[in-house]
Amino acid sequence: MNALKNALSIPLLLACFWGAPVAAADSTAGEQKSATCLGCHGPKGKSGSAQWPNLAAQQSTYIVNQLNAFKTGTRSNPIMQAMAGNLNDDDIKNLAAYYSGLPPVSAGGDPALVKSGQAKADMCLGCHGSSAKGNGQFPRLAGQHPGYLVNQLGHFKEGMRKNGPMQAIVGNLSDEDIKALAAYFGSL
Repeated sequence: MNALKNALSIPLLLACFWGAPVAAADSTAGEQKSATCLGCHGPKGKSGSAQWPNLAAQQSTYIVNQLNAFKTGTRSNPIMQAMAGNLNDDDIKNLAAYYSGLPPVSAGGDPALVKSGQAKADMCLGCHGSSAKGNGQFPRLAGQHPGYLVNQLGHFKEGMRKNGPMQAIVGNLSDEDIKALAAYFGSL
């Protein structure tokens, strides 16, 4: 009986190793690949312009999902669609590992709006994490450029970016609410 058990367990063990995922993401390879991202997203993922998001400390799952969305065209941005179109699955995972492992940055925010935004932020923290640091597929908002956040929330409100829950939430926000929330999250 033991001989039969041992004879069956060896092929089972080998099948597990053969079926295991190939290599984990390589942040060093991601850092090397990030050279093509520097022009917009800045060194170490800190963008110098509110036109482009900070990627430092962003959720890796979110980065993977967004790069794949650009690659497949389900998220529209001609520059990012071209950039993501040149990435394979390993490149995407490696970039996500690199950027998610960087220390967070803060873009700052208008102090007059920060307090107002803090009072409204609870509606966002359920998905984006209690400190707005992101939560898996939900992006990090903490430290993001307020101007970038205003633009993206506007895109959700106008239907240019599709996401039912985000469109419903933003649909109930005034332009002043959006500016206040963006200032608060940028200040973190």
